[in-house]
Amino acid sequence: MSGEYDVVVIGGGNAAFCAALSAQENGARVLVLEAAPKDEAGGNSSFTAGAMRVAYNGVEDLSKLMPDLTEEEKANTDFGTYTEDQFFDDMGRVTQYRTNPDLAELLVRRSFDTLLWMRSKGVRFVPIYGRQAFKVDGKFKFWGGLTVEAWGGGPGLVEALTDSAGKRGIEVWYESRAVSLIHDDDGVHGVKVKRGGKTIPVSSKAVVIASGGFEANSEWRTRYLGPGWDLAKVRGSRFNMGDGIRMALEIGAQPYGNWSGCHAVGWERNAPEFGDLAVGDGFQKHSYPFGIMLNATGRRFVDEGADFRNYTYAKYGRVILEQPGQFAWQIFDSKVTHLLRDEYRIRQVTKVTANTLEELTAKLDDVNAEAALAEIEAYNAAVRQDVPFNPNVKDGRSTEGLAVKKSNWANTIDAPPYEAYAVTCGITFTFGGLRVSQEAAVLDMEGTPIPGLFAAGELVGGLFYFNYPGGTGLTSGAVFGKIAGASAVKAAQKAAE
Repeated sequence: MSGEYDVVVIGGGNAAFCAALSAQENGARVLVLEAAPKDEAGGNSSFTAGAMRVAYNGVEDLSKLMPDLTEEEKANTDFGTYTEDQFFDDMGRVTQYRTNPDLAELLVRRSFDTLLWMRSKGVRFVPIYGRQAFKVDGKFKFWGGLTVEAWGGGPGLVEALTDSAGKRGIEVWYESRAVSLIHDDDGVHGVKVKRGGKTIPVSSKAVVIASGGFEANSEWRTRYLGPGWDLAKVRGSRFNMGDGIRMALEIGAQPYGNWSGCHAVGWERNAPEFGDLAVGDGFQKHSYPFGIMLNATGRRFVDEGADFRNYTYAKYGRVILEQPGQFAWQIFDSKVTHLLRDEYRIRQVTKVTANTLEELTAKLDDVNAEAALAEIEAYNAAVRQDVPFNPNVKDGRSTEGLAVKKSNWANTIDAPPYEAYAVTCGITFTFGGLRVSQEAAVLDMEGTPIPGLFAAGELVGGLFYFNYPGGTGLTSGAVFGKIAGASAVKAAQKAAE
């Protein structure tokens, strides 16, 4: 055996480090196994913008999470509230009420305290002014229940957690892929690790799996998500191959959750196969509620204004993948281009501009230009002009008489210059995974905890179905990571008795 640890954590992102820090503060000697080299470490957490959905009752709560909020910021900002009831409503609504109620309750009720705990570990939070607030009458107003992000985005979050782990004596092995669990009838006793070209056993009294979903595994995507999913771009880490899920299933863990579902978004059509940390989440294109999307046949195919972006973006990638050629074009005019998120202004975009609609539609690669022009004209004629446009609320400014309605934020596209952006499907993470208890213990086929085995993060099944509320993934990883770390220490202490 190569070393003796109380707890081994498989994975190197937000959930993994929250588990490691939680285990360490409860007295454990902890080892973190990260499959990636250090410059690609952090799993999908490194590719996020760092947004974390958290329940709060007002600016007083937010001040506890963000003590450096200035009085001027408080005076010039309407932070509103995002109560636990609102969080529960969102979790229920977007998952079509399939979310596991016990897991959802843990997620929601522990969200605030878990972020406070993260702050005590050195993670700094700031308001998401750039992406979740618009200025109305001289005052910033937040919308969509998403207010808080980690300073420095996903990379800043991973860096803060990694630094915190280092200061607390937590050992991290990079380029060390866990390949199987050491297991017998009494439970899990460690991990076999591929490191430096050799497979070595690492003994421990408990193991936490926090190594993400299977979104980087094209074979598994096709097997579980269905035909065509091998063609999706991967937004995040190339290392999320489903290894943690596989290892647990091999020793009798119970699969659980929405195995045919995933978080998938509109993503730069010509982005690389896997995420690029230099660009991060800049390939996403999430301002579609303020424009329209056309497919290769020149037709609209989805209600771009069905809800706030936070509640539709994670499912619209799938809809784009289902279109001919697996792509679409997002189209905007000059009335709304000032509202476009920063990701539309990066260098790595497939973009066309024009001063007439005829010129624009002719420039849309792989699109029936004649049909596209007719579709835009029909859309323009259907927009209700009697309802004012308001980007901060579901304004009810809709279309009438179209086969595919636009429910909110419907503006005519008639003010040049026009801009169009090519998008495809980018998969973020998969929803299927392992069944866990409220203590984050991995359950076997009979629903009994496997002694010494715990899980957190994207591979926890049962939270998300069909869709998810934006910013919930990192919060879930932190909440269940903290629980898993503490539970693993209890198991380790029991094993030592």
